Amino acid sequence: MEKVLVTGAAGFIGFHLSKRLADTNYKVVGIDNINDYYDVRLKYARLEQLKKCNNFRFEKMDISDKMGLENIFQIEKFDYVVNLAAQAGVRYSLINPYAYIDANISGFLNILECCKKFEIKHLLFASSSSVYGANTKMPFSVKDNVDHPISLYAATKKSNELFAHTYAALYNLKVTGLRFFTVYGPWGRPDMSLFIFTKAITEGKPIEVYNNGNMSRDFTYIEDIVEGLVRLLPIIPEPDKNWNGSHPNPASSFAPYRLYNIGNNKPVELMKFIEIIEKEVGKKAIIEFKPIQKGDVRDTYADIDELAAVTGFKPITPIEIGVKKFVEWYKSFYQTQ
Repeated sequence: MEKVLVTGAAGFIGFHLSKRLADTNYKVVGIDNINDYYDVRLKYARLEQLKKCNNFRFEKMDISDKMGLENIFQIEKFDYVVNLAAQAGVRYSLINPYAYIDANISGFLNILECCKKFEIKHLLFASSSSVYGANTKMPFSVKDNVDHPISLYAATKKSNELFAHTYAALYNLKVTGLRFFTVYGPWGRPDMSLFIFTKAITEGKPIEVYNNGNMSRDFTYIEDIVEGLVRLLPIIPEPDKNWNGSHPNPASSFAPYRLYNIGNNKPVELMKFIEIIEKEVGKKAIIEFKPIQKGDVRDTYADIDELAAVTGFKPITPIEIGVKKFVEWYKSFYQTQ
C-alpha cells in the first residue's frame, strides 16, 4: 500500500480526503495543529470519525515545525503528500495577517523542503479561487494571469504557486496545485457562508448579506473536490513539451508542474443560494443587506477544461442536493429540529 501524508487532516477538506484515501487502499498519516480559528470540537469530532479507519493514523503537528516535520518524513517514508494545512479565510487575513505568513508561507516552504529532501513522488497542494482577485473575465481559467490579488490570503496562495513552481524547476519536484472554488458540504467550516446562514436561519437570527446580495459563487460540493484530488494523486506531472517561454502558459511549465481549477462550473447567485437554504431549513431568513467587504471577490466561475481533459472528471453535484446534505448533517450533528 502506498503512503500519503495529508496535512490539515482535521480540517474540512483534509478530513474528507483522508477518509476517502484510507478507505481506498492507501495508508494515510494525517497531521494538524488543531488551531482555534474555529471551534476545535468540530475538528476533534472529525478525527473521531477518522480513527475508525484502519489505514489512518493522526499526529498533532504544525507544519511550521521544521524539525518535527522532517522527523515524520524520515520515519514514514511517504509516497505522496497532499498539503491542505493553511490559515484559511479572506476576511480574517485583514485582522491577523501574520498567521497567514506563518502557516501559508513558512509552513509551505517546510513542506517543499521535506518533499525535496525525501524525494516524494508527487506533491499536491491547495491553492484557491481567491487568487483570481481583480480578474473579471469569466470563467476563470488557469491560463489567465493572476497578478492582482485583493486579499493577503489570496497573495499567500499565489505565493504557494510560485514557490512550488520554483522547486519543480530547480529540483524536479513533481507538483500540482489545485484552485478550489467555494467548497461546501457536511462537516464544513463554521466560518463559511453555508454554515453561517444555516445556523442563523435555524436559530431565527439575521444573516448579513454583502454587496446587497449581488454576488455569485461557484459552489463546489466536497465529494467532487475529493474525487478530483484522488484522481490527480497518481497523475504525476511531466514537463510540458509545448510550453513556450515567449508565450508562457501559467497552467503548465517546462518543469513538472501543473495547475487546475476544481469548481462546479455553475455559479449560483447568492440570493438563490439563500432560497435553497431556506427551503431545506424550513424557515425564512432575516436578511440584513451590507456593502461588499474588503477582500471579497464579487463573482467566481471555474473553467475546468484542463481538469476534465486530464482526469475525465467534472464536478456534478447540483447545489440543491449539496445544500440538502449539509443541512441534514447540521441538524444531526447539532441536534436541532
